[in-house]
Amino acid sequence: MTTGQISEVEPILPPRPRLPRVATGLGFALRRRQTMTQLTRRYGSTFTIGLPVFGDVVVVADPTLARQLFTTSTDRVANIRPNLGRVLGAGSMFSLDGAEHRRRRKLLTPPLHGKRIRYYEAVVAEEFAAEAVTWPTGRPFATLEPMMRITLNVILRTVFGARDADLDVLRQIIPPMVTTGSRLATIPDLPLTFGPLDPRRRFAAQRETYDRVVGSLIASARAEHDLAHRTDILALMILSRHEDGSAMTDAEIADELLTLLAAGHETTATTLAWAIERLQRHRRALDTLVAELDAGGSDYLTATITEIQRSRPVIDLAGRHVIDDLVELGPYRIPKGHNIMVSISLLHDDSRQFRDPERFDPERFVGTTAGPAWLPFGGGTRRCIGAAFAQMEMDVVLRALLRDFTIEPSTSPDERWHSRGVAYAPARGGRVVLHRRR
Repeated sequence: MTTGQISEVEPILPPRPRLPRVATGLGFALRRRQTMTQLTRRYGSTFTIGLPVFGDVVVVADPTLARQLFTTSTDRVANIRPNLGRVLGAGSMFSLDGAEHRRRRKLLTPPLHGKRIRYYEAVVAEEFAAEAVTWPTGRPFATLEPMMRITLNVILRTVFGARDADLDVLRQIIPPMVTTGSRLATIPDLPLTFGPLDPRRRFAAQRETYDRVVGSLIASARAEHDLAHRTDILALMILSRHEDGSAMTDAEIADELLTLLAAGHETTATTLAWAIERLQRHRRALDTLVAELDAGGSDYLTATITEIQRSRPVIDLAGRHVIDDLVELGPYRIPKGHNIMVSISLLHDDSRQFRDPERFDPERFVGTTAGPAWLPFGGGTRRCIGAAFAQMEMDVVLRALLRDFTIEPSTSPDERWHSRGVAYAPARGGRVVLHRRR
């Protein structure tokens, strides 16, 4: 059916709860996971809700419909609106759609995939060793912030290829900048200002410092005569060319680097904190994993990382915005202006997709690949470009951690989910008691 034919057909939307938009919005903002679970129990795997920030939204928790959405032409669906581009800048891939998005993605894919990732494994190992030497033993501590420092240092070094004093400034401003930006991404643009307490004002000041520091680093890199010999991502961005021969501007590079710095460390660190939270509460899985790693294996580690991402997805939604007159999605026809959100957490918790989903069980992924309902990195043309890099980081860090430390098993209750804005983290930071192995 052509676009012209579809435009003459009436929309067909999934069922909509009879709730005021403000009530649905409050539930989405304050208890998103619980609200989504309750709605899917009552209305099924696809329903329509109205949200203050995103407008009319079709929520999908069906792998077939999710796949259909992710394979729909980018001429018909764009990135969800609003998105992180409003925080990260117009030059970020989050802000780009259609042909521009495809061009940028093609340009940035090589540094984050394939053989080049192997160059970065040593960087991850070095940063883990430098951080782990400070960890206490025999008493509990939260692992989220240490993991944040590891992954931030890794992405800084792989992006800029150095440990200059300018990077110390970025180490100071990126974590609070990510926290502020993550919150801003989930609240509407308000006409009022709240003075010094306004997060928009705080973020603007942080962004000003970031632009100054990164602008200096870009200028220095452009002035180097042997830039082609560098292996960092900044150098590759400067040297890369689109098919028409054009290069990225300084502003585009700054926005894209911020995207990598922000998205490239928080989500991976949070997944690692969840890994510690899960493993200490599941002795059998922990013992099996340690035994495999001691023997030089890797299959169970891969399965464990996959199960952690299934059972504790850091990002719970991936969406698109309808820009065509109507977009068909299974039995539904979604009109222009609607957002469509795939609920990753609902799919991962669906017993029709994963047997006993509430049970942490890496065995379910041993010797097999995750199916279409496993979507921790989203899907389609907007699947996380750093997925392979993140998988490598988690592999290296968990190997090193379980080689150097013993995780003390815990019988304490599971840590609650805590929303950091865009990402979900363990509420107590993934607390653990470690002992050094001899």
